[in-house]
Amino acid sequence: MIDLTLNETVVLLAVLRLKENAYGVAIREEIAKITQTTVTYGTLYSYLDQLFRKGFLAKNLGRPTPERGGRRKIYHRLTPKGRKALSKAYEIQKTLMDEIGNWMVEFT
Repeated sequence: MIDLTLNETVVLLAVLRLKENAYGVAIREEIAKITQTTVTYGTLYSYLDQLFRKGFLAKNLGRPTPERGGRRKIYHRLTPKGRKALSKAYEIQKTLMDEIGNWMVEFT
């Protein structure tokens, strides 16, 4: 069984939405758009590393750039396992929302 926390789901969704432009700063900004909250870089990189270790994300280095002092960006992308996990998380959350909707109608 593939289990994702809500925060892991948000990180994977941000990476999916960013496609080939999924690096730290962009992912953080995308998470802010999705959740209307900010996440610290420490927390973000902790989740990215965790999702990488679980096999849900792959990463590769971009080209060094002068504006970054010759450092490379680390780009992330979903693996097939990550896509499957995100799809499963969607199914579970949709079921939960449907149940909440049914409950709200029943008790209002």
